[in-house]
Amino acid sequence: MTFPVVRHAALTSLALAFTAPHALADSPADTAVAAVIITAARAPQPSSDVLSDHVLISASDIARSGASNVVDLLQKQRGIEVTRNGGPGTASQVFIRGGDAKQTVVLVDGVRIGSSTSGIANWATLPLANIDKVEIVYGPLATMYGADAIGGVVQIFTRRGAGPASVSAGVEAGSDKARAMTFGVSGASEGENSINYAFGLSKDKDDGFSATKPGTSSYNKDNDGYTRDSASGQLGIVLAKGHEAGLLYLHSHLKSQYDSGPTPFDVRSVQNMDNIAVYSKHQFTTNWKMSLQASEADDKSVNFTSATASNRIDTRVHAYSMQHDIALGSDLLQLVLERRVEGVFADSTRALNTSRATNSAGAAYSLKRGKHLASASARRDDSTQYGDKVTGGVGYGYKLTRALRVNASAGTSFRAPTFNELYYPGYGVDTNKPEQGKNVEGGAYYNDGTTEASAVYYRNRLTDLLVNTSKCPVQLASHPNGCAYNVNRATLEGITLGARTRLGDVDMSGSIDFQDPRDDTTGKNLQRRAKRHAKFAVEYNAGNVIAGVGVQLSGKRFDDLANRNTLPGYGLVNLFASYRFAPDWSAVLRLNNVADKQYELARNYATAGRQVFAGIRYGSK
Repeated sequence: MTFPVVRHAALTSLALAFTAPHALADSPADTAVAAVIITAARAPQPSSDVLSDHVLISASDIARSGASNVVDLLQKQRGIEVTRNGGPGTASQVFIRGGDAKQTVVLVDGVRIGSSTSGIANWATLPLANIDKVEIVYGPLATMYGADAIGGVVQIFTRRGAGPASVSAGVEAGSDKARAMTFGVSGASEGENSINYAFGLSKDKDDGFSATKPGTSSYNKDNDGYTRDSASGQLGIVLAKGHEAGLLYLHSHLKSQYDSGPTPFDVRSVQNMDNIAVYSKHQFTTNWKMSLQASEADDKSVNFTSATASNRIDTRVHAYSMQHDIALGSDLLQLVLERRVEGVFADSTRALNTSRATNSAGAAYSLKRGKHLASASARRDDSTQYGDKVTGGVGYGYKLTRALRVNASAGTSFRAPTFNELYYPGYGVDTNKPEQGKNVEGGAYYNDGTTEASAVYYRNRLTDLLVNTSKCPVQLASHPNGCAYNVNRATLEGITLGARTRLGDVDMSGSIDFQDPRDDTTGKNLQRRAKRHAKFAVEYNAGNVIAGVGVQLSGKRFDDLANRNTLPGYGLVNLFASYRFAPDWSAVLRLNNVADKQYELARNYATAGRQVFAGIRYGSK
């Protein structure tokens, strides 16, 4: 599948985008005008004041998306591509704006997750049923979050308690013997020392299909399924007026099968994700607020490759932060201190058993004057492994009308080498430096309460890109079988267009991304990233009935850095419907990949064909 070739004439493209404000776009929040974004500035902001390009996926967006896992939900958003090594329980990667999966920061309730060895979040362990909303902020946010925030930041928020006690539950079953159960309870007490709480449980199981395709060396005709058990909880206590303390927790246990050649042994992976955080918030004066948080994030994985062989890798990260938000009239000054300590244990690769600590200090200033919005930020990260890195960013926005705003921004960022790139025997090089990025972008945003539209041009130049090569330079003769080292330069350039409008009971949305993620050293396209991809959706919502259709399109990609192995373009059509048959009860039906399209997200790995799922949901809200 191909899209027409579009040259990146930034200003012309931005102007053309707004000649048709009723074009289709991605899923926005239900009430975009009143939407609040937290991730962009580490503090609540009205969406209309956020200078960074962003998407908010609300709880009702998630319910109507038809997605059964976090990766499928993100794949429906603009600027995002995904890969997966088989079914939903297998390893996945998420690319934002053509950036590498390692160039994205992933947070759960403010706690950063991911493996320090691979540098990638374990998406398969994240339970969609426990999620209340998702914020995606595009572009570099290193001044807010430090290393790895080159392509953007994805923050997942679990449910919080509010109002009277409420209960939610659901069951679902479908293709490949998939079945899922969820249960949650939340609420808040009243009074001076109120308590808010939210607890959720979920269980998913899927017999799956063979992760690899016939003809490959790792192919095994058995089905590769998964089982996931998850629990989340939040508890907050108001200690006094303006002072709150609380606890956040998320646990997920995943057993997933994968292929490793023809063998009667059940080759599988067992993964655990555990996040726990304690926090306090203090409103000392009307214009001064302080937030404290301490957290521990554990990412544990054991691969069983035979009856006598296994490989265990654990990452444990301790993080501590202090943030001061000082209101100066309509402006906001923020001061942040952080410490992050990463530790790795690998029973079969002892060289990875090491740690590093990073101390960080940052400041940001947000200005609001009539039609003018501006921001400036800077941060210093001091690591025991890679030394000092200083990043900065500036942004400016001007409201041409109440509905139309234009933005421009610039910022620097970096990605820290993973422990594999530093220490893995025969591959890592302990002198590897961080990758560095310099991003500029400009955009226009329209929202009149009924129709939304956006057009953004970006250009992110990367240097000291870490590459995996089978032939190392002369100075690395000690690595005869390949290595990771700093050599390449890359450019992530593109235009992303989106809009949404509502006509009566019909909501139409969609987005198109024209991007050119290229390796400037070789002139080749970056691996598994298309130059064109798009998403469209039409939803009918009237009374007790919701029904919709979604379309996902992608151009061709290359599975290798040399651009020899092509992954053809594809198009998917998904259907979703729900019917509220009682005040708190709904029946849901999903039909994915209606045309039974055969396609690949990664070469020689299988993807799901046509699937159908049905379920019942209960919610007292």
